[in-house]
Amino acid sequence: MLPSFQGRRSLREEIVQTLRGAVISGELRPGVVYSAPSLAAQFGVSPTPVREAMVDLAKDGLIEPLRNKGFRVVELSDKELDDLADLRELIEVPVIRRLAEAGVDPAEIDRLRPLATGIERAAADRDLTAHAAIDLEFHLALLALDGNERVVETVRSLRLRSRIYGARQLAENDALVPSAREHSELLDLITSGDAPAAEALMRRHIGHVRGIWAARREDPSAC
Repeated sequence: MLPSFQGRRSLREEIVQTLRGAVISGELRPGVVYSAPSLAAQFGVSPTPVREAMVDLAKDGLIEPLRNKGFRVVELSDKELDDLADLRELIEVPVIRRLAEAGVDPAEIDRLRPLATGIERAAADRDLTAHAAIDLEFHLALLALDGNERVVETVRSLRLRSRIYGARQLAENDALVPSAREHSELLDLITSGDAPAAEALMRRHIGHVRGIWAARREDPSAC
């Protein structure tokens, strides 16, 4: 069930963030046609901001417009998903190691703590949309501490194009909670300057996503 946004500020951005999280988490499924009016009814708003938000997601390559019908989530093959994970690992793992080696201002780490907590809460609540949205915000904010905007934009594109098919089944079994806790653990390792451990944890963290895809290959009904 998608949330209601009545009375919130930045309505369009709230809807973009929620729809983006729903696509990445697999809550909005490939092959299904979604219309702005039907989604707007779930949000409790008019179709206009939803339609505008869906146009934004189409620009990101997450969904594709269908003339006079609505939008459909762009589906990726297992090979494409694995390729995205490969690229993420090549970029994100070295950056995390570099942050641990160089040290990070404790105030910056403190600003990330609420996001790490939010990811854990979303996992415990089995809220996949919130989990995906906060997870994206956390990792981009963490990478931004390295000071390379091109890295952040590249990883943002890779993560937006990724999908976590099968996450619903994991959430229902509370299997997302251990992975969610790794965000706080990662901050602890960076704070302590343990670069090898931070690097290993980040590599393992990305590997969890590949594990979800592997499970989907064995059990297609998990999508």
